[in-house]
Amino acid sequence: MIIGLTGGIASGKSTAATYLKSKGASVLDGDVLGHRAYEPHTQAYREVVAAFGPEVVAADGAIDRKVLGGKVFGNPDALDRLTGILWPEIRRMAEAEIAALLTEDPARPVVLEAAVLFEAGWEDAVDEVWVAIVDIEAAVARAMERDGADETAIRNRIASQLSNEERRRRADIVIDNNGDEAMLRQQLDAQWARISPAS
Repeated sequence: MIIGLTGGIASGKSTAATYLKSKGASVLDGDVLGHRAYEPHTQAYREVVAAFGPEVVAADGAIDRKVLGGKVFGNPDALDRLTGILWPEIRRMAEAEIAALLTEDPARPVVLEAAVLFEAGWEDAVDEVWVAIVDIEAAVARAMERDGADETAIRNRIASQLSNEERRRRADIVIDNNGDEAMLRQQLDAQWARISPAS
């Protein structure tokens, strides 16, 4: 069973992924795969440098994320070009890791935690999509507390993401994270009991 776990900023998807790992799931972090896609000697690295110029390469040979960010921030065409390079590479890495994990233990559920699951069109790479949902005001408060970020910046980020309604519509399972962590775990326990062969 392959679970795609997604959600917006401060929705609790990382907390959910950590808990599912403690229950016995294999967890792949899309952000970690994203960082690996930027590593020198990868196809994505070569394509990013070709698309955005040698100035995105730092002195140590790695992609300078700040310089690259400056080129794509507020530029939808450039951002599309970047995601068009990165997302297929991240998916390729995720599928290779999932295949290896399922070969090792076919009965063990695999969770792919990916903030951009819907945006990247990866629903067909998983068996079920689980979405962590939190109300906007709660997300703002949590993100400010967690990251010390500016409220306006957080609200702008939330506004640029898919809405909760859209995520609910496209989810197989909705995890409502408006309560405390115990309530989150209760919902995850119920889903885990349904999908885990050991339960």
